[in-house]
Amino acid sequence: MTTRIITIALDAMGGDIGPSVTVPAAVQSISEHDDLNLILVGDQQVISAELSRHHTKENERLKVVHTTQTVGMDEPPAQALRSKKDSSMRVGINLVKDKTAQACVSAGNTGALMATAKYVLKTLPGIDRPAICTTIPAIKGNTYVLDLGANVDCSAEQLYQFAVMGSVLVSAVDNKRKPRVGLLNIGQEDIKGNDQVRGASQLLEASDLNYIGFVEGTDIFLGDVDVVVCDGFAGNVALKTMEGTSKTIAHFLREEFGRNWLTRLSAIFASPVLKALKQRIDPKKYNGASFLGLGGIVVKSHGSSDDVALRTAIEVARLEVEKGVPARIDSQLETLLTRRATA
Repeated sequence: MTTRIITIALDAMGGDIGPSVTVPAAVQSISEHDDLNLILVGDQQVISAELSRHHTKENERLKVVHTTQTVGMDEPPAQALRSKKDSSMRVGINLVKDKTAQACVSAGNTGALMATAKYVLKTLPGIDRPAICTTIPAIKGNTYVLDLGANVDCSAEQLYQFAVMGSVLVSAVDNKRKPRVGLLNIGQEDIKGNDQVRGASQLLEASDLNYIGFVEGTDIFLGDVDVVVCDGFAGNVALKTMEGTSKTIAHFLREEFGRNWLTRLSAIFASPVLKALKQRIDPKKYNGASFLGLGGIVVKSHGSSDDVALRTAIEVARLEVEKGVPARIDSQLETLLTRRATA
């Protein structure tokens, strides 16, 4: 049986660090997956020099596509879209459009990446706006949350579309036949929330999705829901709050363990548990946000990603290609919309 080769375009210049992270991540990724080819997109001279540092050269599985521009991390999306047509970001996405690659991964400017991806790849039929989705560690497994910042204001119909996309993603990647879908709200009572959330709830109740109703912020971490749907404003605030809480707890732990000789001694005995906890909730393991609803696969890696975190984002893209996520979203949405129309 012939192994299907998956080709991913990697924005080698994107992120806070650039090629010194993207190149080693690429080298390690292809060594771990025989079915994976990568295209490093960016300044060929810089990339080649970095490849040499890792005793690697361009080859059939690790190619370089030269570009002359880079999108800055703080660059306005409209400016990047208009004036950076030969950027590593734009060319990487173009490679997905022309089928040279099946996915694009970038740690670059989120706004510019979304604007460029939407312009080049367009949205799937029936999808008004793409959404950003990522996984959050929970007590029982993981929780997928979307949207995380692409759409500040959303209609009931758009929230419904996010629910469909999230459900398909979890079903494909985690092999769950009927993922549990919840709408993020300020309470679980039917009267709570704004008109958009309540309207989306009515649409979901009438759908074939496994909709469990309104959920609150605490439910994201409990593991009793697989997909949490919200607008980009609430999702981004929730995500940044999680990141801040994690840093605060880590800071407090360091303070308490370093308070005196007795607490420092207790830290030695507690180190195996603390190490296990760190590995369990390591953000690097949950890196890679999917841009769902596009006519191709685009995965956003955190701007400050190291090579380990970036490899996780590459793996997210590889799995979505393997599972055919865009086609499955397209098929599921078409089916649900047809049933709604004939109901």
